[in-house]
Amino acid sequence: MAKAKAVALISGGLDSLLAARVVLGQGVHVEGINFFTGCCVEGHTHAIRKRDSEKPKRNNALWVAEQLGIKLHIIDVVEEYKDVLLNPKHGYGANLNPCLDCKGFMVRKADEWAVAHGFDFLLSGEVIGQRPMSQRMDTMPVVVRESGAGERLLRPLCAKLLPPTLAETRGWVDREQLHDFSGRSRKPQMALAEKYGFTEYAQPAGGCCFLTNREYSSKLGDLWNARGHREYELDDILLLKVGRHLRPRPNFKLILGREEGENNYLRGYCSQFSHLRILSHRGPLGLIDGAADRDDLLLAARLAARFCQGRDAAQVEIEVHEHGGETWTTLVRPMPVAEVLREWYV
Repeated sequence: MAKAKAVALISGGLDSLLAARVVLGQGVHVEGINFFTGCCVEGHTHAIRKRDSEKPKRNNALWVAEQLGIKLHIIDVVEEYKDVLLNPKHGYGANLNPCLDCKGFMVRKADEWAVAHGFDFLLSGEVIGQRPMSQRMDTMPVVVRESGAGERLLRPLCAKLLPPTLAETRGWVDREQLHDFSGRSRKPQMALAEKYGFTEYAQPAGGCCFLTNREYSSKLGDLWNARGHREYELDDILLLKVGRHLRPRPNFKLILGREEGENNYLRGYCSQFSHLRILSHRGPLGLIDGAADRDDLLLAARLAARFCQGRDAAQVEIEVHEHGGETWTTLVRPMPVAEVLREWYV
């Protein structure tokens, strides 16, 4: 008899690692699926900053698949995901995180892929009570219903607390070898990881989405407010992850690199924005997002000088590149720290 085939939603965290391992241990053929929304933590930002030098420079979803010895399919859903973020049926969480709608979307896309590629069921690492919005006893059936996955969705880590699914009733997996985890504690998962010999895995308490982060959500809200609409492109949300963001005037925002890695990253956007380069001292590259006139650019130059090594100098030389216009240099007095208003920080 042919092996049953399952698609595992792989976020890169401990739970998805364990859920897939539980089912693999029952002789099921498992392949992973991971969706790139643009808002994922599993992106590029942890790799460009020296501050994060102690963290492994890897995509955790790919790393999990490697540990499990399974194929991983990474699917770009940036455009489709926009409607989830902009119009969540079930609203947002504490920040701009549409967690319940997001989970339903991910499961629906995984189920569509599974059906199209001849897989029998799908599985996820959800645990009842672990997430306040999408993983409650009353919301988990919502994901099953609204995704259209129905009984094809198996949650191996808490399956014993839920009605039997197709994989169990068909005998593809043994329900007695599944688990009954619940609540916010990760101790059961960590004990199971130890049993399987997993000594390294992504931070158990960490999320995989920037939208749960208060600072990131504040920047996204500021972007929408400044533009007067909520449409966005991939580059918009990627830039929100990098640099120090200040809005000294409603019509423009200044993005300053905080270290060499961020300066190098921001340099890739210079052709799309007016930008500032400090000539006389070491310091940040600055991008100007918005419609800035000459007076705005001089204000931005003084702010950039405030964050360079010449912050205490009488003057700092800065080169200004106007987008689609001329390039000029100026000497500016760095803005004193007392004049940098707290409300400018996005």
